[in-house]
Amino acid sequence: MKIKSIETFTTRNISIVRVRTDDGHEGYGQMATYHANISAMVLHQQIAPYALGADAERIENLVERCVEGEHKFPGSYVCRAVGGLDTALWDLQGKRAGRSVCELFGGKPRPVDVYGSSMRRDISPEDEAERLKRLQQDYGFRAFKIRIGNNFGRDVDVYPGRTEQVVPAVRRAIGDHTALYVDANSGFSPRRAIEVGRMLEQYGVVHYEEPCPYPELEWTKQVTDALDVAVTGGEQDTDMAHWKRMISMHAVDIVQPDICYTGGFSRAMEVARLAQYAGMTCTPHAANHSMVTIFTLHMVAAIPNAGTFMEYSIESDSWTNSLFTTKTEVRDGKVNVPDGPGWGVTINPEWLEKADYQISQK
Repeated sequence: MKIKSIETFTTRNISIVRVRTDDGHEGYGQMATYHANISAMVLHQQIAPYALGADAERIENLVERCVEGEHKFPGSYVCRAVGGLDTALWDLQGKRAGRSVCELFGGKPRPVDVYGSSMRRDISPEDEAERLKRLQQDYGFRAFKIRIGNNFGRDVDVYPGRTEQVVPAVRRAIGDHTALYVDANSGFSPRRAIEVGRMLEQYGVVHYEEPCPYPELEWTKQVTDALDVAVTGGEQDTDMAHWKRMISMHAVDIVQPDICYTGGFSRAMEVARLAQYAGMTCTPHAANHSMVTIFTLHMVAAIPNAGTFMEYSIESDSWTNSLFTTKTEVRDGKVNVPDGPGWGVTINPEWLEKADYQISQK
């Protein structure tokens, strides 16, 4: 079963990938969101030459051959492009076998507990607390994540004192029995991160994400070693050697690979396996309602060391609204893993027709 063609359907934010083989099978995947038009160019120009004519069943080997072959271009865009190829091939593999992707890895479609993930810092603590309380009542969320600090803020908050205001405000609103996660998005130095962490522990926070600039593993480890709250990270990371170092030095307590950032389902599953061998939890990053949420549902249903809750954005993204023929829904704090073959979802034909089209073929 050889790869015959690679097609992309692209907007500025999303690029859907379709792979077809010489025996007539096809599968759909997606590259990471944002600047997806650039990722599509990388896929056709740098990745397609390795993939066309290759064995479509040896997915992990092909993925690593692409990454190693483009070793002069390490990091984000190559891995985003490879992730589109990888996820399309897993969909194809599942459809060919008549099984969902999670079943290919020993899992089973089931309801997955999710945490409502806020993406906003441009909201007052009072308004954030109120909307989370309302979502808790309407959808049964038993966990939420909020934003603290500022994105690469260098110890400068959105405004002075916001972190110390939003955490207690949200805790009061959602109650003591709802899990509270926070994300600092690389906002703090070790000293400030530890100071904030002590405050978080007082409010029963259970997940402290990316407290320090993510490339600074030694800084993050200082925070991990100093605190009882679980420190988490890894969403930005793409290099497997870096992942091995992060896990072996226990720079974080919980690893968070993003399937689309790290180079696809195969590589994210390898991160989960490395974490499992080290006795660590894996809570993948999934911050929007594109296919990354579908991929992640399958992943957490297949790995034994998944976190208690999976990330599920509470924001409304207009650019993902028409992507699928059916939408995922939160009921009683859970989202079902699609149970059809492959990823179990259908890309809206009208969305595909409106997107920019490219093809590479054998």
